Amino acid sequence: MASNTATMDKPVAEPKDRKYFVDILIRLIKEKPLGTVGLFIVAVLLLTGIFADLLAPYGMNKIDLTATLAVPSGAHLLGTDNLGRDVLSNIIYGARISMIIGITATLLTMVVSIFIGALSATIGGTFDLILQRFVDAWMCIPGMMILLIMMSIIGKGVPQMIVAMAVPGGIGGSRMIRSAIIGIKENTYVEAERALGATTGWLIMRHLIPNIAPLIILAAAMQVGGMIMMESGLSFLGYGVPPGVPSWGSMLSNEGRQYMEIAPALAFWPGFALSMVIFGCNVFGDALRDLMDPRLKGGVGSYTAPGEKQKKKIKAKLSM
Repeated sequence: MASNTATMDKPVAEPKDRKYFVDILIRLIKEKPLGTVGLFIVAVLLLTGIFADLLAPYGMNKIDLTATLAVPSGAHLLGTDNLGRDVLSNIIYGARISMIIGITATLLTMVVSIFIGALSATIGGTFDLILQRFVDAWMCIPGMMILLIMMSIIGKGVPQMIVAMAVPGGIGGSRMIRSAIIGIKENTYVEAERALGATTGWLIMRHLIPNIAPLIILAAAMQVGGMIMMESGLSFLGYGVPPGVPSWGSMLSNEGRQYMEIAPALAFWPGFALSMVIFGCNVFGDALRDLMDPRLKGGVGSYTAPGEKQKKKIKAKLSM
């Protein structure tokens, strides 16, 4: 009997909460099959780019003049182009370029957006008014025109393309970051932290940005596909990667456009790869948006939203 009493008095350990993003991944697989397909496509693109040297049957731009415009066969699964280069190998190496430019440009875009948006929202006043009028004027200019002007000034190349795509996108995206921070900067825990002597930089890095982390992740997920499409568009117009670097856009612009009547596969396969990647990025981003919406957070497990730990620490300080 005593043993039963001891067992009843012993507190039952609560199940440990799963991590926030692990929970999101579990819900994605269970509730969003199309989003899971998008994640699979993005993962395949990432792995293909990383292991391109191992996956490609031929070296980058390896020329075989004895097999020009060859039809698909055992030696060349997707055929060859007008210089005898293996189409499948160029598609695989093109995935690496798309991955590097898409992810890097997206990360740089988020950095620019967070920097401008956070400063504008936290400083406010005349600074915010002037900066936002500049952003409004910038957003009125067509994006492709800005890209072409910047590429004409700084020249061709992968680093130049990343900067040319990221800076304009970051300026326009700062409006979203600014609005999100304005919505939370007047919360009680932020005011309490200010009363405790926190600087603006501390508030931005420790409280404001962590609390809008889901929004930043969503914006980045939706941005990757657009960056890959933008890189292909610039390469198609001749302002993209330099000659000799495999790119889906340049494959469409050069041999794909010139020889599509003789060898339609030269235009089909780069276009198909580009379409699949854009589709995967978009449906994955849409699924994340649905799952990370605050109104949908009660589905699986118990969530600890970003910023809760900071709130608890501040409450403990104020109660002392």
